[in-house]
Amino acid sequence: MTDTAEKIDYSKTLYLPETDFPMRAGLPQKEPELVKRWQEMGLYKKLRASAAGREKFVLHDGPPYANGNIHIGHALNKILKDVINRSFQMRGYDANYVPGWDCHGLPIEWKIEEKYREKGKNKDEVPVNEFRRECREFAAGWIKVQAEEFKRLGIEGDFDNPYTTMNFHAESRIAGELLKIAASGQLYRGSKPIMWSVVERTALAEAEVEYQDYESDTIWVKFPVVRGVTADYRRDGTSPTADEVNPPLVNEDAFIVIWTTTPWTIPGNRAIAFSARLEYGLYEVESATNDFGPQPGEKLVFAKRLAEDCASKAKVTLRFVRDVSDDELANVVCAHPLRNLDNGYTFDVPLLEGDHVTDDAGTGFVHTAPSHGREDFDAWMSAVRTLDARGIDTKIPFPVDDGGFYTADAPGLEGARVIDDDGKKGDANDRVIRELIARGALFARGRLKHQYPHSWRSKKPVIFRNTPQWFVYMDKTLADGTTLRSRALGAIDDTRFVPAAGQNRLRAMIEGRPDWVLSRQRAWGVPIAVFADDEGEVLVDEAVNARILEAFEHEGADAWFAEGAKERFLGNDHDHSRWTQVMDILDVWFDSGSTHTFTLEDRPDLKWPADLYLEGSDQHRGWFHSSLLESAATRGRAPYNAVLTHGFTMDEKGEKMSKSKGNVTAPQEVMKDAGADILRLWVMTSDYADDLRVGKTIIQTNVDAYRKLRNTIRWMLGTLAHDKGEEIALADLPELEQLMLHRLAELDELVRENYDTFDFKKIARALIDFANVELSAFYFDIRKDALYCDAPSSLRRRASLHVIRQIFDCMVTWLAPMLPFTTEEAWLSRNPSAVSVHLEQFAPVAKEWRNDALAEKWKKIRAVRSVVTGALEIERKDKRIGSSLEAAPLVHIADPELLKALEGQDFTEVCITSAIEIKAGEGPVDAFRLAEVPEVSVVPKLAEGEKCARSWRITRDVGSDPEYPDVSARDAAALRELAALK
Repeated sequence: MTDTAEKIDYSKTLYLPETDFPMRAGLPQKEPELVKRWQEMGLYKKLRASAAGREKFVLHDGPPYANGNIHIGHALNKILKDVINRSFQMRGYDANYVPGWDCHGLPIEWKIEEKYREKGKNKDEVPVNEFRRECREFAAGWIKVQAEEFKRLGIEGDFDNPYTTMNFHAESRIAGELLKIAASGQLYRGSKPIMWSVVERTALAEAEVEYQDYESDTIWVKFPVVRGVTADYRRDGTSPTADEVNPPLVNEDAFIVIWTTTPWTIPGNRAIAFSARLEYGLYEVESATNDFGPQPGEKLVFAKRLAEDCASKAKVTLRFVRDVSDDELANVVCAHPLRNLDNGYTFDVPLLEGDHVTDDAGTGFVHTAPSHGREDFDAWMSAVRTLDARGIDTKIPFPVDDGGFYTADAPGLEGARVIDDDGKKGDANDRVIRELIARGALFARGRLKHQYPHSWRSKKPVIFRNTPQWFVYMDKTLADGTTLRSRALGAIDDTRFVPAAGQNRLRAMIEGRPDWVLSRQRAWGVPIAVFADDEGEVLVDEAVNARILEAFEHEGADAWFAEGAKERFLGNDHDHSRWTQVMDILDVWFDSGSTHTFTLEDRPDLKWPADLYLEGSDQHRGWFHSSLLESAATRGRAPYNAVLTHGFTMDEKGEKMSKSKGNVTAPQEVMKDAGADILRLWVMTSDYADDLRVGKTIIQTNVDAYRKLRNTIRWMLGTLAHDKGEEIALADLPELEQLMLHRLAELDELVRENYDTFDFKKIARALIDFANVELSAFYFDIRKDALYCDAPSSLRRRASLHVIRQIFDCMVTWLAPMLPFTTEEAWLSRNPSAVSVHLEQFAPVAKEWRNDALAEKWKKIRAVRSVVTGALEIERKDKRIGSSLEAAPLVHIADPELLKALEGQDFTEVCITSAIEIKAGEGPVDAFRLAEVPEVSVVPKLAEGEKCARSWRITRDVGSDPEYPDVSARDAAALRELAALK
């Protein structure tokens, strides 16, 4: 070795990666710095300016409720929205995102009421607008908190100008939408059984109800048969026979037995439903071993399939007497089981045929209380004409008030309570059961655990009660010959659903839903700003409406509750004594269902309809549903072109998260420990169409995946520190570089297509695999020797830098919607003078890069390479070699196609060995083989020669250049060229 050679530090002659982009991300510290940078530079405004004139893409934000810190479900939802908006923005659209908040409603009222109670104040003694002001301030405070938390997630949008349902303009527009519905004749006041929260003292819509396990009292009740029909009645309208007028059941002193899980509804019973599809029988009690139930000799009617089960409940044995026909049942009238209690319940209880009756459980007869159930109400109303003809009183009672107490319509039971203020069972069930036992009317009793409706806000059980409310017709024929239901169903057909199953789900809900109940008996919200007379007729006057909407625009909906509001709005054109000012507020789903009007229609930076609505799958009954109905009622179509739904977040075991279980994953904690980009990667690698699991182990899995991805980006940045930006023609590139450009062309197609179809998991998986398998473990691994050691003039080295530049630009821009913090950091590291990666478009990919024939050829080359690397892995594992550069394997190839693919290739470089020998034909029996490539076998051998001190390859030409005696000829030439450049 010469003195010159001894002085050379070969590490300083290599093009080793150089970058300030740290291996350790430090996302919890770095991300807030980037959020601050984006805010200070006005990134949102720069995005809008850069997109001016482009086609708009609008994802309308479903408003979260402004009453607490965000949870992991919020994070999932907002990340999905942000990724979509960013992906369209970076593909040539103007994708403006306007966040919004739902501000009215009960949860906020409760918080203010709690504060009052702590101070000993009574809400009812506080002026309503003072109470509303405190609700407004409460919501405004949480909007600020949530906005900051969303920005910390990397969400980019117009947070300086969001929409809120409590904005004065919004309240005016919401009221205006209601007035449009009223003017078109779709609004009416009606009395129907609706779900009612005793705890919250308000009506609830189906969307505000969730079903939870609940233990109910169950009772089997005997209704005595008292007579047949009058002589002028028959089901088909013809005159009855003598037998029909005096049916045998009357003579046999029989009882019709019903079963119910709501004993408290018995005072509201007005009929019994049966089904002509079922078989019924008359049974006699033979023996009984009970304290209060039926006794021997009693005659009872059941569905035949259920008789024995019912007998076991009452601890009796039954003897079948005879069949009972549906015609016989149709002519039966019963007495109420509480008849004469406090001189009440003296009305007749007819039997009605109902399609909802089954013999799956119960007795085959359904207790019908039109005050307390939709099916009961529908069955009763459909029979009103017939019942009137039979002389039966068809008035629907109001047995339960808004506090859950029995009224005078429940004689002898007034004051008993169904549910108390804490959502617990009152004494109504016990009172009813006690009275039934006293009258010998109870057949059996028990308890049943089942799914029962609860308010999703208070988490307390609800009841069905008949009460006057304001509704929107679903089936009234409108001026254009349609109905709201038909309009909504037609709009569903015209909407794209992702996943497609969402269409059937929403369709089923619209097909089966009752009229939309709009009224709520609360204070914090937009009022049902109409005047009505005693008959429920709504005043329709454009001048009155204009005064209302103008006042709301400037003063907010508080104007409706201000002193003198009635006189102000009615003016002098109407009789004030005739018209009553409605003081109920609107269902908050009407508020959120109207957001498209004052956001999409009224903002010039957006458009109507939206390209996309995106929320959780529960919003098929919520925001998707109410937005569809509101828009169909006023505009005849949906306010969206597409609907995307995601699942719920669960813990790692697939269980619902709860603080009591200690299995909650809070986004704030994940961002504090790992960073927002880790949360975003979790969302991107999950199948969001199903429920998503999350927890420490899953987060750590994403941390590991992120680390590998980051190191790939870091290596490219370090390598590109030596890039001079030289462009090399495609034809001049080595095949390996052409192959990588081909892969970019394939990935570009995949990325764009799946951003369009919102299949982010497919994109994330493809890019992660590309980074780990095709770049780090293949292309970069192969080219490291050339990139580090080749001379400055080497085409191979320059070509590789050219391609890595393309890979970096593509990878970072493709990933930017998903990992906005990491990609911003990487982009600025590579381009210090750049403003932001988020102002870029996806890197351009030339069509001519696509080369399927070359890819097919390299598929064969890589198949051969896989056998070589498999053989060398065993050699390394058994410590016969330290690295692949110590090997010079002999490769036997029996397949001519595989052999031909290797022609002209530097297969030594491809396999990262110091030498390699290829032979045609089968190898020895003991050679290494892979089952998936049986035509290739490998005999491992050690490389011959000396180890190059610079590249570490073992070659026979080390020392061939006397000036550099410890390096190979290739490295000596590179050193000489480097020296000449100094």
